[in-house]
Amino acid sequence: MKIFISDAFDASLPGKLSKYGQVTEDRKELPEADVVLVRSKTKCTKEFIDEAKSLKMIIRGGVGLDNIDREYAKQKGIIVKNTPEASSLAVAELAFALMIAIPNRIVDGDSSMKRGQWMKKELKRTELFGKTLGLIGVGRIGTEVAKRAKAFGMKVIAYDPYIKQHEYAELKSKLDEVLAQSDYISLHTPITPETEKIINKDTIAKMKNGVVIINTGRGKCVVEEDVSEALKSGKIAGYGNDVWHSDPPQNSPLINAPNVVLLPHIGASTKENLLRIGEIVEKQISEFSKK
Repeated sequence: MKIFISDAFDASLPGKLSKYGQVTEDRKELPEADVVLVRSKTKCTKEFIDEAKSLKMIIRGGVGLDNIDREYAKQKGIIVKNTPEASSLAVAELAFALMIAIPNRIVDGDSSMKRGQWMKKELKRTELFGKTLGLIGVGRIGTEVAKRAKAFGMKVIAYDPYIKQHEYAELKSKLDEVLAQSDYISLHTPITPETEKIINKDTIAKMKNGVVIINTGRGKCVVEEDVSEALKSGKIAGYGNDVWHSDPPQNSPLINAPNVVLLPHIGASTKENLLRIGEIVEKQISEFSKK
C-alpha cells in the first residue's frame, strides 16, 4: 500500500504509518497512491481524483469535507473519511480566544505599545460576564465553546435545526431569535446550501447594534462585503476571523476593515490536535489495511 501525505500533519505521522506500506510526500507519486491524506489546502477535485489512478481512500485530517468532491469519489468507489472528533478543543479555544481578545482590546493595546503609544485612556474594555452568546451550530466545537462561555458567566443560546436538546445552550427554534438577542455570535457550521452566506446584510440588520461576530467555521458562511460595511458603520463592533473564501484570501474586504482580528486559518493547528488527528488517521488506515 502506498500512502501519499499531501498536506501538513505532525512530523511523527510518516514513521507511524510506515508499517502499513510506503509513505511518500512526493506529489509525483500521486498516481500510485492507494491512500491520500489531506487537510484543508489540497482540493480533491475530479481532476485530482482522476490523476490518482490507484486511489482507494481519502482521509481529511479535520472536520469539513468541502474540499473533497465526495460525489465523484463515491462514483469511483473511493472511501472518504475525516477526523471530526479531533479538532473540537483546538478550534473552540481559538474561537474563545478571539472572543476574549476583541472586547479586551488586546491586539490594539499590543500594537499601540509597540508604536510607542500609551493608550490607557483611549482603549475602553467591556466584559463577557452577563453577555449573551449566540451559537449558530452547536455540534462538537460549538458545545466546547458553550462550556467555556458558561464558565465566564455568559448566557448561551443557539440555533441548530439538527439538535433537539443541549446541555449548555438554550436552543432557539428560529435563527432570527439568536440574531436579535445575542451580544456575541459565533459560527460553527459546515458549508451547505442552508449555511452559505448565512451572515449577510439582511441577517446583520436583525442583529443588535454593536454585536461581535466570531467565525472559526467556514469563510463562505459570511458575505465579506456586507460584514465589512457593517464594521465601518459600527453595526458590528468587532469581527474575529480564522476562515476565508480561499486560503490565502484573495482581495478580501475584511483585510482593511476596522475592528477586526484576523488569523491565517490556524484553528486546528495545535501540536496536541495534530497528534490526535494522527492517531485517528492511523486507526483508519489500520482498519482499511485489514479489509
